[in-house]
Amino acid sequence: MIPPGPKMPAIAQTAWFMADAPDAFESYHRRYGPIFTVRNAGFPPEVFVTTAELAEQVYRTDHSGHGRAGEARRVFLQHLVGSQSVLTQDGDPWWRHRKTLNPPLRARQVAGYQDDIAAIAAEKIAKWPLNRPFGLRDHLQEITLEIIIRLIFGITDAGRVQRLHVLLPELIEVGGAMSVVMLPERLRGLAGRAPFGRYRRFVRLRAEVDAILLDEIRRRRTAPGGGDVLGRLLETELGDQELRDELLAMLFAGHETTATGLAWAFERILRMPEVLERLPDDEPYLDAVVKEVLRVRPVVIEAPRLLDAPLRLGGHEIPAGWYAGPYIPLVHRDPAAFPAPGEFRPERFLEGHQGKAWMPFGGGRRFCVGAQLALLEMRVIIREVLHRLELTAPDQAPEARRLKNVTLAPAKLTRVIARARTPARTA
Repeated sequence: MIPPGPKMPAIAQTAWFMADAPDAFESYHRRYGPIFTVRNAGFPPEVFVTTAELAEQVYRTDHSGHGRAGEARRVFLQHLVGSQSVLTQDGDPWWRHRKTLNPPLRARQVAGYQDDIAAIAAEKIAKWPLNRPFGLRDHLQEITLEIIIRLIFGITDAGRVQRLHVLLPELIEVGGAMSVVMLPERLRGLAGRAPFGRYRRFVRLRAEVDAILLDEIRRRRTAPGGGDVLGRLLETELGDQELRDELLAMLFAGHETTATGLAWAFERILRMPEVLERLPDDEPYLDAVVKEVLRVRPVVIEAPRLLDAPLRLGGHEIPAGWYAGPYIPLVHRDPAAFPAPGEFRPERFLEGHQGKAWMPFGGGRRFCVGAQLALLEMRVIIREVLHRLELTAPDQAPEARRLKNVTLAPAKLTRVIARARTPARTA
């Protein structure tokens, strides 16, 4: 028997998901329990689980070969990141790319970027508005985008850097919009051939970004080296198109997501003076705060697998050809894995490793390859902001969660007022 789920038409379920995903899934959880079926128009049914134990059973399909994470993402993300990235591949091609990406993105390697990240953050923070409310998330995205352009892509030409600062946010905004991501492939193809419209604009943006990245890859092949990630990947056997796809996968997976995680960090700690007073120089505590933020406010909501064979899950039989995956915000509130899950308590990460129940970067073999870089960015940027500015929240009420592209973001983009800790800047 398949898990229960809402009886409303698939188009209505899709509309509710796009309008207020947290409200929809929490309603399903209350009514149907820890495992339920959701149907989205134009896609196979998906079974969601909400406990760490059930999530681990889904992730085991990575090892059995019966769960395809790449195929589950491909229909939603291939238009953005291509068909030759770790996000959209499975089997041997995925493993080849994963082994190639692991060395430059290990914790020991990315630690070498700490000073560069701090310098980029300081440069951007110096331009933030003072003494008036503003949405912090967009300013944090400027930092994470600059990090990707300089440290991942390794682009130094001022003209190209400036052009990418214009193109890349719009590429993600248009191509990552839920109205595009949730569009079935056949309709997306038709939209791409239309003479006007949102998706047609995305196709033009993508072509211009591709031209810059592919030219940069060819140019760098004639002068290899450099400490950026692209420079290290140029020493591998990946071809030009494979490199392009991996660069865009790192952009998509590491730009908006990391900035949103940072926005949630400030949204939380500005309402918790007892936490804020221990930051930013207590490094173990800062790391624990980052992890607790990503537990209580995960940015990515799911990590689905497309099933190649039936899966026995929670007393139910999930058919082959269906999706199955954890709904991460509810898994992170599983009391069996996280005692007192409603409390913001960074100390839980100082008291012992939370193991496989903590999954803001997914789980199983498909755990995000860029996780260590994202965690480093969050620690360094939080430290730089708090050293340079005194932030307050103009409204102490918590910000609601809203689906922004494919991330769960603060509804008001983390509204803050910044005051300088150093003498005010002069014009």
